Amino acid sequence: MEITKLIGETSEYDKKLKLEMKKPKSWCKSVSAFANTYGGSLIFGISDDNQIIGLENPDKDAEIISEMIKSRLDPIPEFKIRFQKEEDKVLLIVDILKGEETPYYYSGDGVLEAYVRIGNESVKASSTELKRLVLHGRNTTFDSQNSMYKVEDYAFSKLRERYKKWTGQSFNDKDLISFGLATKDGYLTNAGALIVDESPIHYSRVFCTRWNGLTKSGGTMDALDDAEYSGSLISLIENGEGFIKRNAKMMWRKTANSREELPEYVERSYHEALVNAIAHRDYLVNGSEVHIDIYDDRMEIYSPGGMPDGSVIQDRDPTTVPSTRRNPVIADVFNRLGYMERKGSGFAKILDNYAFQINYTEEMKPYFRSDRYQFTVIMPNLNYNGTQDGTQDVTQDVTQDDVYTLILEMIKRNNKISAKQLAEKLGISIRTVRRKIKEMDNIEYIGHGYSGYWKIKK
Repeated sequence: MEITKLIGETSEYDKKLKLEMKKPKSWCKSVSAFANTYGGSLIFGISDDNQIIGLENPDKDAEIISEMIKSRLDPIPEFKIRFQKEEDKVLLIVDILKGEETPYYYSGDGVLEAYVRIGNESVKASSTELKRLVLHGRNTTFDSQNSMYKVEDYAFSKLRERYKKWTGQSFNDKDLISFGLATKDGYLTNAGALIVDESPIHYSRVFCTRWNGLTKSGGTMDALDDAEYSGSLISLIENGEGFIKRNAKMMWRKTANSREELPEYVERSYHEALVNAIAHRDYLVNGSEVHIDIYDDRMEIYSPGGMPDGSVIQDRDPTTVPSTRRNPVIADVFNRLGYMERKGSGFAKILDNYAFQINYTEEMKPYFRSDRYQFTVIMPNLNYNGTQDGTQDVTQDVTQDDVYTLILEMIKRNNKISAKQLAEKLGISIRTVRRKIKEMDNIEYIGHGYSGYWKIKK
């Protein structure tokens, strides 16, 4: 690999001007980080501004580096040292392979620390990251570990219902073992404990909020709708999607021969984002949960835990990111239930389904954000145009029947919607909305004020 090509791919290498023998931690932590994540290279003889300086005594430096790694790293990672000439100057390159006996600790200066690679930095592993490294070193994952819960104390009705719906076959109790949800001696795995109807893993939840405005404090009323869901992962998917559908409006535009549907959010895209958030979240992070936050102009789906390989999604092309499954048992079960595919095309599906919409523009392209603690998918509201409701001109030239249909549809999606909100979305006055509702004999308002709700009569 040429140095000129290597420079710039900062997640895969660290550069050092020279070997600092009195400060071995300054570069040994990168050896630990590369071994604990996805491997990489240390290049000695390059300045911070990418100038090739070279080393005065590369052979001696190579001996010292080799001895330092063997004495300061535990266990000793696989590495190789090589020399490369650039501009008549000698560079020393230490290639560190991705390790299988994680965690790899740096030992020295009275400390024992493990490091991980996050973007272009080598950072000290958190307690959660250490747990994950220990599991990796044992060639296992959180979801495949045995739990303390007995199969006989829990029900799998949501799993059975979804399996029957998707495959047309009945779920056999023996499948619990083959799916990796239970052990032969009658205990649930962590994956099984997450999928049972009343999951005992209490931090497996989805928090949903429809915020009033563009931020969490952007409106006169903080939240227009909110819900908290727990239980089976299958219930979390169903309830999370139900909340989004309740708060995502569908607009129409008349054409010469029909009318076009203009959704605020694309169902296939937010389904994929929510399933990925639940399947790939870091369940070692206690006290955190998946969040669905809907604002006037966008929807954000947040999941605890960054990219499994330690990279940062902002630095990568999401369409080329290979599938890395943090929870392979859960991912396999979701595949069997038709929620996701094994080939890892989630990012592409989110983007492609958005691009297919009539009201899509390049500015409305979903994007992704991550760091070592979280992963967030941001999906713009396709009908937002800078106004509060984002629906200006969408329902122009509607007929009387269209108005009745739109009112009924909006109430179906949100039975606590106000007459003012209906008027804003329809582009008509509140007085007109109230008159139209009075003419409709299939809806009535139960209760009074903000505590009341709309009821649709059969």
